Amino acid sequence: MKKYLIVLLVIIVIAVGITVTLLIGNINKTSNEEANANEAIEVKEVKTIQVNEVTRSVFYAPQYVAISKGFFEEEGLNIELTTGQGADKVMTAVLSGQSDIGFAGPEAAIYIYNEGKEDYAEVFAQMTQRDGSFLVSRDKTDNFSWQDLKGKTIIPGRKGGVPYMTFEYVLKQNGIDPKKDLVLDDSISFDLMAGAFAGGNAEYVTLFEPTASMTEAAGAGYIVASVGEAAGEIPYTAYFANKSYIEKNGDVIQGFTNAIYKGEKWVKDHSAKEIAEAITEFFPDTDLDMLTAAIQSYIDIDAWRDTPVLKEESFNLLQKVMTEAGELEKQADYNKIVNNSFAEKAIETVK
Repeated sequence: MKKYLIVLLVIIVIAVGITVTLLIGNINKTSNEEANANEAIEVKEVKTIQVNEVTRSVFYAPQYVAISKGFFEEEGLNIELTTGQGADKVMTAVLSGQSDIGFAGPEAAIYIYNEGKEDYAEVFAQMTQRDGSFLVSRDKTDNFSWQDLKGKTIIPGRKGGVPYMTFEYVLKQNGIDPKKDLVLDDSISFDLMAGAFAGGNAEYVTLFEPTASMTEAAGAGYIVASVGEAAGEIPYTAYFANKSYIEKNGDVIQGFTNAIYKGEKWVKDHSAKEIAEAITEFFPDTDLDMLTAAIQSYIDIDAWRDTPVLKEESFNLLQKVMTEAGELEKQADYNKIVNNSFAEKAIETVK
């Protein structure tokens, strides 16, 4: 009996030893796997990109969604965002190398190309497809008509910029001569337009959201019309970079375009309130209800592209608007300025 107990005890000791050995082996294996995973995370390079946006506006919600939802991080990119306050200033920053990517009206790229610059800017992704400004009146107006603008002074932005030219286009479409029937005060810089209107003598101003709604909430004016709704589809805001930068950093441009496309898809699938909640950090001085209303106003006019592709017919319409405004003497080559290869690949790969 004693012999059996000794044998049994030996068997138990061996079993316990084997179990402990297996447990230690599994712990070491798990620890090694975690260490390897952490090492892989540390090794993965995150590239910082300097992006210069033309202005801060709810109009660019897909971009802010892409940042807040981590779509750029998924592509290994960290975005440092600067607000240039004007397409000309954005383009200057890109050409000088202060910014890697510019975000403004494609007209800036057309101007540079027509100047004959060898390392010109290529447009690689479009975001907005309508004018994002709203016409704000000093006086409350029922049943607004574009004919109400005759004899009045309007602050429409910088001459030669897409907001100014699109507004002129709408005036002409409604039988108004911008040179004879009213006064367009283009002396006010883009970032000072709301303040100049509130403290000046102009009867109307064109403003982006949420500035338009904030002006109305302050009792300084009343939103009477959407310029974008009146003008129709036009490539209003897009991303561009120097041709040489795109050639050397194709992986960065592709990842950037993928993230923008994810942002465009996200806003199409979510409500104005959900979008507002996602981008509220970019508009700390605007309450959620006002932000939601501003976003809804852009949803209502179908302001955002479904994809980052910039269509040739839209590009041609932009050049027509520029020509009619007297700002374009020579048509630029669509195939030179617009590079849709990154947008097309994004559509194929991003699900």
